[in-house]
Amino acid sequence: MYVLELGGEDDDFAALEAGTAASDVSVLAPGLATARGITDRVATLAYTHRASELLARTEPTVQAAEAALAAATIDRSGTVAVRAVDVRGATGVDTQAAERALGQVLVDRGFAVDLEAPDHELRALFAEGTAALGWLAAESRRDFGAREPGDRPFFQPGSMSPLLARALANLAGARPGATVLDPMCGTGGILIEAGLVGADVLGFDAQAKMARGTRENLAHYLDGGWAVARADARHLPVCDGTAVDGVVFDAPYGRQSKITGDLHRVVAGALREAARVTDRCVVVGDRPWARVAGDAGWTTRAAVHRPVHRSLTRHVLVLER
Repeated sequence: MYVLELGGEDDDFAALEAGTAASDVSVLAPGLATARGITDRVATLAYTHRASELLARTEPTVQAAEAALAAATIDRSGTVAVRAVDVRGATGVDTQAAERALGQVLVDRGFAVDLEAPDHELRALFAEGTAALGWLAAESRRDFGAREPGDRPFFQPGSMSPLLARALANLAGARPGATVLDPMCGTGGILIEAGLVGADVLGFDAQAKMARGTRENLAHYLDGGWAVARADARHLPVCDGTAVDGVVFDAPYGRQSKITGDLHRVVAGALREAARVTDRCVVVGDRPWARVAGDAGWTTRAAVHRPVHRSLTRHVLVLER
């Protein structure tokens, strides 16, 4: 069993993404989840920071953690360091005191402490209603700040953050050996993140300007493995049976009735086209598209609402056929 340290403020969404790199993920407490197993794809997750092999669970106090660690079976040797975290500031635990106390327990059990380059790192995670002790097993790469939309060669206002783009790419099945298609690629943010985790990517956009800009961005961040063209999402230049592992797109936003009607036809057509080329699709928009997706032959596997500000909530649907 593993304990996952979740990032962001939406644990359900973080756990949903974590399920692409771990099995049987379940939220344990605000900021924490458990998983039965993990893969090396934990390193590519956006909203999971670390995964640790679970050693013990207890009450969220230093004394309870000391007792649990003293009683735990430890099947490793070498040097150790203890890192304590008051997850989301929920417990008020003195993390330095916790590190000293738990470090002493390990010293008493024959370990040597090495704070710089330990053989093993014990994570002591104090959260609302629980504490989890675990040996650090994997960390995600936190390099998203290097790809903020405004720092890309081609930028347009309203571009998606790389964190959300990575999560959507993961949910669409991005991984080495997979092919991910975005039929409304915009500035290419989702495709950048899918490509960086090792997927081949295909991008289409109805606007020539966006297709050109996406090419510029992908050429800047990726070393091959991509193709972009101008095309209508409702009529993709992709043959039936093409090896596309997942389709993912950020649907256009619009709130006026005339625009809404147009959007309905565009999104419905895009979902029908997605169903023609793949069995998995992720769509995000400013409204739930589940009924339209169902009419296009999709089954909703997961639906998450993510408030952005007072007037905007993003609705994420994970679809399967």
